[in-house]
Amino acid sequence: MPVSQDQPISSDAPLQLLLFVDGRPKSRQQVQRIRAYLKELQTEYHFELQIIDVGQQPYMAEHFKLVATPALIKIHPEPRQIIAGSNIIGQLKNWWPRWQASVDAYLKLQEDLQERLDENARMVSPKSTISSVAVSAELIRLSDEIFRLKQEQEKLQEQLQFKDRVIAVLAHDLRNPLTAAAIAIETLQSNYNIETGQFQRLKPAMTAHLLKQARTQTKTIDRMITDLLQVGRGNDTELPIVPQKMEIGKLCLDVVEELRDRYTAKSQQIETDVPQDLPYVYADPERIHQVLVNLLDNAIKYTPAGGKISLAGLHRTTQKVQISIGDTGPGIPYENRDRIFENHFRLQRDEGTEGYGIGLCVCQRIIRAHYGQIWVDSVPNAGAWFHFTLPVYPS
Repeated sequence: MPVSQDQPISSDAPLQLLLFVDGRPKSRQQVQRIRAYLKELQTEYHFELQIIDVGQQPYMAEHFKLVATPALIKIHPEPRQIIAGSNIIGQLKNWWPRWQASVDAYLKLQEDLQERLDENARMVSPKSTISSVAVSAELIRLSDEIFRLKQEQEKLQEQLQFKDRVIAVLAHDLRNPLTAAAIAIETLQSNYNIETGQFQRLKPAMTAHLLKQARTQTKTIDRMITDLLQVGRGNDTELPIVPQKMEIGKLCLDVVEELRDRYTAKSQQIETDVPQDLPYVYADPERIHQVLVNLLDNAIKYTPAGGKISLAGLHRTTQKVQISIGDTGPGIPYENRDRIFENHFRLQRDEGTEGYGIGLCVCQRIIRAHYGQIWVDSVPNAGAWFHFTLPVYPS
C-alpha cells in the first residue's frame, strides 16, 4: 500500500495518529515542520504515526471527510479528533496534554476492566492499531467503490424506467394525430374523382382545410417519433423544449377544431371562453399542443354522451396565463388528485382501461419544464377541471 510511516509499527501504543499530506509545493514546508515536531514528541512519549498521501489514497480522505490538507487525526483512543489549517503545530501544542490525559484514562479503564474479568474470559483490547490501517484503507476503498457502483446502477435503472414511461406515453399520444390524419386523408380519397381530377362534394375551402389538417398532423407525428428516438439514445431524464413567442388562445381553438370528430361522435358540446386579448406566452407550441390534446382527449373520454366540456383562458397575473379544461365526467377522488400525475398510477375504476390520460405524467413534466404549474380540481360525480399555467411572453 502507498502508505509511509515514521517508525516501525507497534501494536501496543494506545495513542495513534494519522497525518494526511498532499503533493502541493506550498504545503511541503508546513508538512516538514509538522513531521519534525511529531518526531520530537516521539522521543518523549510513545505513540504510533502513519503518513497518508491523499493523492495516492483519496478514498481515505473521503472516509474521514477531510476538507483541507495537511491534517492530523487522532484515531485512538476515541473520540476521534481532526486538526487542520495553517497552524497545526500550535493547535497540537494545546491539545497534546489533553490527548495524553485521554490515553491515561483509557489505560486505567482497560486495567479496571481486566481486573474484573475471569481468567478464562479475558477481554481482548479493542484497539484499532495502526497496523490495521492498511487493511482498513483497502476495505474503505472497496466500500466506496461498491457505493459508487450502486449509485450508477440506480441512475441507469431510473433512466431506463423514464425511457419506458416516455415511450409508452408517446406511443399512446401517437394515436390522436394518426386518427386525425387518417380521417382527413380518407375523406379526401373518398371524394376524389380520378377521371376529372377533382374532389366531389367538397368545397375548395374544405379541401384546403383537410389537406392542412393532414399536413399538420403528419408534422406532429414526425416530432413525436423524433422524441422516441431521442429518448432511446440519450441519457437525459427531461423532455427537450424549444420555447418561443406563441399565441396560446389560437392554439386552444385549433386543438378544439382538431378533435371535433371525437366529441361530435359522442354528441358532446364544447364551450370555449378564450379572451381575444389573451397575451402571448413563452412556450414550445408542439409541447403545449401535446398537453392540450391529452387533457381534451381525457375530457372527451370521461364525459358521457351528450355531456359538456369547457375550455377557458385567463390572464391570471402579469406573469402567468392560465388554461383550464373541464368535463362533466365522474371526477377525481380527493385523495388521488395529486397521485394521478404520478407515473403508472391508475384509478381503481380504470383498471383494465386506459387510465385518466396515460400522458398526465408527461403533461406535468412539460408544464414544469416551462416553469408553470398543473393541478386538478374535482368533485366526485360532478366532473373535473384541469388547470395549467404558462409564462407570459415579455413585452
